Amino acid sequence: MHTIQRIFFCAVLVLLYCTTAAAADPQALFNSASTSFNEGRYDRAIKEFSSLLSLVPDVADAYYYRGISYYRTGKYDEAIEDYSKAASLYPQPHDAELYHNRGLAYFKKGDYTRAIEDNTRALALKPDYVEAFHNRGVAHSRKGNYDAAIEDYNRAIALRPSHADAYFSRGFAYVQKAAADFKKVCDMGNQKACDNLKQLSQ
Repeated sequence: MHTIQRIFFCAVLVLLYCTTAAAADPQALFNSASTSFNEGRYDRAIKEFSSLLSLVPDVADAYYYRGISYYRTGKYDEAIEDYSKAASLYPQPHDAELYHNRGLAYFKKGDYTRAIEDNTRALALKPDYVEAFHNRGVAHSRKGNYDAAIEDYNRAIALRPSHADAYFSRGFAYVQKAAADFKKVCDMGNQKACDNLKQLSQ
């Protein structure tokens, strides 16, 4: 083999070795996946976190951030599974955001009961978690529990008086509660209540 060919062949071997070694290095995989995640390349982050977990299957943070990546790509079942796995691997319940995020995934699936439960878990860990109050309120509202929803919106607003979404959601809950009352009275034959219900429906 000519000298130049030998040099080229050796260089290829070195490159292949370095690439393989880097791909098999859990820390390098985690760093690369984290970069992809931070840059919003969630599909790539999912692949890289998955590669890491195939080597080291008990990295809680990898499951957690892959769960967020799944959520942000609309894969809510996979997100819930990863959040649950991360929760089981952390030494103790310590991350309110994890339960809040899993609650968001349940909400997206229309499972409002579990969404409420996870936001309640989040609030047990972080009693001033404004978004957990607001999102639990929205889940209550979706279940028709307007009083509970309004109470949660009130607490979110008390913690953050500038929370525009909480004011909007509270106003909507008041309207829905009023509509439910007008409907009951309308069903009893009260035409004025029927007229008010019609106005609220427009």
